[in-house]
Formats: sequence, structure tokens, C-alpha cells
Amino acid sequence: MGTSFRTTAGESQSLPSGIPFIIGNEAAERFSFYGMKGILTVYMTTYMLNSAGQADVMGDEQAQGVYHLFTSAAYFFPILGAIVADAFWGKYRTIMVLSLGYCVGHALISLGDLAVTTQFLAPRYWLFIGMVFIAIGSGGIKPCVSAHVGDQFGPNNQHLLSKIFAWFYFSINVGAAASMWLAEPMLKNYGPWLAFGLPGVLMALATFVFWLGRHRFVHIPPSGWKGFVQQTFNPEGRRALSNLAPIFLIFVPVFWALFDQTGSSWVNQADHLDRNFLGITWYKSQIQVANPILILLLIPLFSYVLYPLLGRYFKVTPLRKIGIGLFLTVIAFSVPCWIESRIEKGATPNIGWQLLAYLLLTAAEVMVSITCLEFAYTQAPRAMKSFIMGVYLLGVSLGNLFTAGVNFTLASLKDEQGRTPLDGSNYYLFFTVIMLVAAIAFAVYARRYRGDTYYQGNEAQTDASS
Repeated sequence: MGTSFRTTAGESQSLPSGIPFIIGNEAAERFSFYGMKGILTVYMTTYMLNSAGQADVMGDEQAQGVYHLFTSAAYFFPILGAIVADAFWGKYRTIMVLSLGYCVGHALISLGDLAVTTQFLAPRYWLFIGMVFIAIGSGGIKPCVSAHVGDQFGPNNQHLLSKIFAWFYFSINVGAAASMWLAEPMLKNYGPWLAFGLPGVLMALATFVFWLGRHRFVHIPPSGWKGFVQQTFNPEGRRALSNLAPIFLIFVPVFWALFDQTGSSWVNQADHLDRNFLGITWYKSQIQVANPILILLLIPLFSYVLYPLLGRYFKVTPLRKIGIGLFLTVIAFSVPCWIESRIEKGATPNIGWQLLAYLLLTAAEVMVSITCLEFAYTQAPRAMKSFIMGVYLLGVSLGNLFTAGVNFTLASLKDEQGRTPLDGSNYYLFFTVIMLVAAIAFAVYARRYRGDTYYQGNEAQTDASS
């Protein structure tokens, strides 16, 4: 690790000096990830060619299945990245090494748009290989970056942690908004080489910014494999895992099974909508920019207005935030269900209706996703911070794996007319009902939850209430 790196947070009561480097890195990295992911469905269903330069596109269900399988992989690798970070390399080194592979993945996808490379391998295979590198790189650093944020805080400035996690999420969405707005126009006007290549350049920039902050960070040393196993599976570690596993691996995955369809089924639905809205003719993937923009607006609204207001009437605990968010997701997903029913009747609804769905779903995201980031950190003992974050992200993987499985199954069950058992609005209704059942089950579990809260240098401080 090197003796020049600090390993404790110190006694400061102010913002840690390394935080701006982490937030700057995160904004650029998220531009990279969402720039690629935001146009993935459009590329596979509209623009993908074979080695001879002829159309080689996928059907909607197959493309949606690939999209969610990739997303599932990107959120599976966090559990492995967390183990590497906590047991062997530490968070900083893990982030640096895997970020380089992340850059390679973007480069490989861009190569699929060059005639000299497609002579050896068809563009779809360059895409698949690149996605593997991005899934490993992006996934491997996910639990480390957010846990690395928490590592910068000690007992004297831990009161800033909740707001910094909100600003950390804010930076994610600044990068996401910029990339989602630019990606499809670049894909249409300049081709995949630039649409996928520019995010790769931003990933390289993100890695450089993170490296610049190396001497300002608190570097928590890895515990070693033996130490990791002992601390993970001691009574304290087992208790944390048993408390959090139902939340992160059963209930919250259902939220992600629905939420991440904004980049798949919602994009395909937009192809059948009137996309003239607010004086703009929107590309079908471009309405996704509503989510990060709304995040930027709703984070301060929730943090400084809504939560304090609700706090006058009841204690606004993390589990209550998550529970409200899950029920709100049910309402949010009923909107595209209604939109699809209108399309089935021959209407052409305006894409503005999707904006309403984005508003509701983004409000749910603020209550579920941001809260889970903080909860995963504060409920994990010191040696398990990245690992518990990996468990939470594994839940995102499971949710997307479920959605991928549904779509691949539907693709295999198509009849001669191209119909499936969940055609049209029935598809959205299916997921809405599943979300309602999960939200009710979570409310029951949350009432019984008991856990301890941990900060660096101040272990098992308080009981976490529901």
C-alpha cells in the first residue's frame, strides 16, 4: 500500500479532502457506463450490421434479454470485486486495475465498427466481448467506489455521510444525463465507433482523476483472505448478512427488475409513441435523460424538504424510505401498462406520458437506491463494507437476471404471428403485480428488522430501527 497513504479518517469535522476526486471520477465513469448502456437496445434492434455491412439486428425480446443479461453481469461482478478489495488489494488498487479493463471493453465495441476488424470478427461478437470487459470492470469497481466514499469519514464528520451519499448519487446522474442526451444522436449521425468510443475516453479520464486523488484518500488496508473469512463469518458478520440478505436479495431485486426496463422495454415502447414533446422530436432512447435530470432535482427536494417535513409526523428511517419507494414503483409501472393498452387500441400516446412514469419511478429510486447505498455501508462491520455493498449490488443482478429470463422465454414462445403469452400491456401488468407482492412482503419484514450501525472508528454505535 505504501506508507504515504493514510489508513484512518482522523479527527476532522469537515468534508474529507479526497471526496471531490471521488465525485469527479464517478461523474466521468457514469457518463461512460450509461453512454454505452443507454443506446445498447437501440443499437441491437436498429443499427447492428454483420461483417458484410448488412443489417444483423435482433428482435425486441432478444435484445431486451441481452440488455438485461449484460446489466445482470455488471451487477454480479461487484461481489467478486468486493472480495478482491476487502481480502487482497484494498479498494483503491481494485478500482485502478479494473478500470483499465473497463477502458479496453469500450475500445473493443468501437472496433466492431471498423471494416478492418470486422473481417476477422462480426460486430455483434466485438459487442459481446466488449460487454464482458465492461461488466467485469464496471461491476468490479461498483462496491469499492461507494464504500470508498464512506471510508473517508470518521466519528467527527459522520453526520455528513448521508448528504455526501446524496451528492455522490448526484454526480452519477450528471454523467448519466449528459451521455443519455448525446449517445443516440452520435450513434445515428456518426456511427457506433464514436457513440461507444467517446464513453471509453471518459472512462480513461475517470481513471486519471481518481489517480490524482490517491494521496488525499483514506486507504483501508485489506484484511487478507484468512482475516476476511474470519471477520465475514464471525457472529457479528453472520448477523449482518442474515439481516440484510432478505432485503438486498429478495425484495429490492424486484425493484431493479422493473427499474432497469427504462433502457429496454420502455425504449421499444417509445418507438410506437408520438415523440414530439416540449418542442423537441425525441430519439426513442433519449427520453431516458428524464431520469438523471429528475434525480438532480429530487435529491435536494427529498433531503432538505420532504424528509424533514415527514419527520414532523413519523420517524423517517431507511427501511421506511425503501418501503414507500417500493409501493411507489407499483404506481410508476402502471403508467407504461396504461400506455401500452392505448397502443393496443390503435392510439398513439404522446411520449410525455412516459415522462410521468419517469417522475414516479425516479422518486421511488431516490427512496430505494440512495437509501440502500447508505444502508449497505452503515449496516456492515468495518471489514465487510465492500462485501456487503457487493451483496446489495448482487440483488440488482438478480433482478435483471429475472427480467432477462422472462424476455428470453417470451422470445422462445413466439407463435407464427410473432405473439407471446405476455404481449402488449400484459407484459407490464405482469411486472406490476410482482412488484406489489414484493412491496407488501417487505413491509412485513421491515417491522421485524433489527441491526447495528457501524462507522469507521465507531463500531456498533446504535440499533437500526425500521
